[in-house]
Amino acid sequence: MRAMTSLRELWVLDPAITFLNHGSFGACPQTVLDHQTELRKRMERDPVRFFSRDFDELLGRAIEESASFIGADRAGYAFVPNATQGVNALLRSAPIEPGDEILVTDHGYEACTLAAEEIAAERGASVRTAQLAVPITGPDEVVESILAAVTPATRVAVVDHVTSATALVLPIAEIVAGLADRGVATIVDGAHAPGMVHLDLASLGCAAYTGNWHKWVCAPKGSAFVWVAPRWRDRARPLVVSHGAGHPKEGQTALRARFDWTGTADPTGYLAVPFALGALGGMLPGDWPEIMERNRDLALAMRRRIESASGLQASGPESMLGSMAAFSIGPPAPDPFGRAKPLQARFADEHGVVVGVSAVRASKRLQVRVSAHLHTDLSMVEPFLAALAQFGEIRTG
Repeated sequence: MRAMTSLRELWVLDPAITFLNHGSFGACPQTVLDHQTELRKRMERDPVRFFSRDFDELLGRAIEESASFIGADRAGYAFVPNATQGVNALLRSAPIEPGDEILVTDHGYEACTLAAEEIAAERGASVRTAQLAVPITGPDEVVESILAAVTPATRVAVVDHVTSATALVLPIAEIVAGLADRGVATIVDGAHAPGMVHLDLASLGCAAYTGNWHKWVCAPKGSAFVWVAPRWRDRARPLVVSHGAGHPKEGQTALRARFDWTGTADPTGYLAVPFALGALGGMLPGDWPEIMERNRDLALAMRRRIESASGLQASGPESMLGSMAAFSIGPPAPDPFGRAKPLQARFADEHGVVVGVSAVRASKRLQVRVSAHLHTDLSMVEPFLAALAQFGEIRTG
């Protein structure tokens, strides 16, 4: 283990930037990249042997170790390239008929909301949106708002475990249980959850869950997973049908057969997940529990410093904080999503500060977000505050 002050040196991040946006795409330590390179070399030295003879064993080992980390059984677990593809596959597998409703929240990830709208339109269904306040006052308000939006037509809900724009850890167990009591199956978009919060999917009660390994676990890009509860496994389908769907191997479940092979691709991101789990865990003496606690404490300190120095309003209470903190900026705008990327670029290009900027549909307010991981420290908030001081037109409203 390295001293805390040198942990940033383990990443290949540009030292010229203040990188406070780990939440968007993650960032790989050098050792994880080196491991993926070795896997790629093994693949390219003899591609036929790799895919035809070695791949199944390597994949099985990666599934076993990564599924164990999140409390999932391997029979219902499969790798996918990212959580957005996971949500799309799970929604297309859901029992949605004409006249049904898909329930989402206005704090949900925009790509997944768009997917729900497209799938609903294809099937003669509709999308209903539970509006959550900005700021949220507490977990009970979230549960009440989501359950109040349920109607007799609601069949499936897509709910974030950790919201992207507002950076809040939602009370997902209570939400899933309340929806189940009303006959609604929940697909959980846990894009940010693995490595940020403790997971035990087998006890959660959701119909399906998807999450990214490339964010807080710092695995290579293109590594994510779906986990499907036993009652949904027969219906779960990947977005691509390939050889595996019709030719299960000995001992392979139908779900695994469909998802494990969907055509030729570079699987080294998946295969590197166990290494990333071990490499990151070894950076602190307390392994992943200490990493999660350390990152949350740092995010809380960042949030308090930003609030006191700028007067910005945080998106929810401290009790709902994970490894990120988000704040509302500027007045409502007709197209807040259209304003987000240009503002994010200004922070980076004019001040060398990389932060997340997104929006909430209902409030039409921009949200600026900072992330905490082992390569960040509290002092990195100061360049962000200095940049923010130059943007007077977005600080109030």
